[in-house]
Amino acid sequence: MRLFSCSNCANVVHFENDGCVTCGSRLAFRSSTLDMVAIDSEGTHVLHDGRRDILTVSPCSNSRVGGCNWLVDDGHASGFCVACRHNVTIPDLSISEHRHNWQRIELAKRGLFYSLLRFRLPLVTRNESPDGGLGFAFLADDPGKVGEGSVLTGHAEGLITLNIAEASDAEREARRVALGEPFRTLLGHFRHEVAHYYWNVLVRDRGAFDACRAVFGDERQDYGAALERHYREGPPAGWKNHFISAYAASHPWEDFAETFAHYFHIVDALDTADAFGLRTSPDVEADVPAIELDRTFDSYRLGSADSLIRAWVPLTLAINSINRSMGQPDLYPFVLSEPVFAKLAYIHALIRG
Repeated sequence: MRLFSCSNCANVVHFENDGCVTCGSRLAFRSSTLDMVAIDSEGTHVLHDGRRDILTVSPCSNSRVGGCNWLVDDGHASGFCVACRHNVTIPDLSISEHRHNWQRIELAKRGLFYSLLRFRLPLVTRNESPDGGLGFAFLADDPGKVGEGSVLTGHAEGLITLNIAEASDAEREARRVALGEPFRTLLGHFRHEVAHYYWNVLVRDRGAFDACRAVFGDERQDYGAALERHYREGPPAGWKNHFISAYAASHPWEDFAETFAHYFHIVDALDTADAFGLRTSPDVEADVPAIELDRTFDSYRLGSADSLIRAWVPLTLAINSINRSMGQPDLYPFVLSEPVFAKLAYIHALIRG
């Protein structure tokens, strides 16, 4: 994502920062304007060059337990920011391990919401729509019920469940190896699971099945049987020629979710690369209005999927080459085939529409 600056001293700060190391001000993210601002010690006013704004602000209630650095800038009665008000269940924070894991999960979730806000995708809470709104249940395994008490990450009609053990690097790596995934991250989980929610909102609820099925296949095939077959037999031979991941080959719903998540990976990584001045001469100028050519490359606003891919592929080659020069595996271990390009173009049009 973009780099930010402290509104009080103009020092460069990052999305996860809650304090400025230069001027010592408390920092908070303002979702209405997508910027980081310094706030006074009382947490009630934004600071600009040492002066307090007239308008009052309110930090998210989760800031008291180290779970959020966002502001409630719309006066919402819940006291929670636009991201935290989607929480349905959080773990017992009196347990230090749970609290640490939950804080890491919340950081990844805010990364997701940054993209959702940049894309201006619809956001409805479970309070607003109990049967289909977007909600999050962050749960811990029951130590007294080995096996049967295990929490599985997943989605059900807008409610996204995440096992907080995924916040542990060791636990997540063990699951990544066991499931044969190229990489497994908290942010990747959120992007994948929220894709199922947006399939409901942007495809199912709009009756836009035909266009989706033309790209991903018919989702009416038995989902349970498809997943059982996937875990028993693995992906079909030659899956890399048609899917972004092995799991995407299991069922059209998972193909949609994996592609949707990957689209977010591409857009936000390009946004970050541009923020640091990392360019590999992508041929995108023709896709940007002439009046904006003097501005930075904005992957969230590009009008065509082709422009994104033209910018993305050379960047991945560069970062993989850097990793190899240091004896590390590829940072981007994916193959973008023509069918995958077509799926990414569909996601691009769906989101921009």
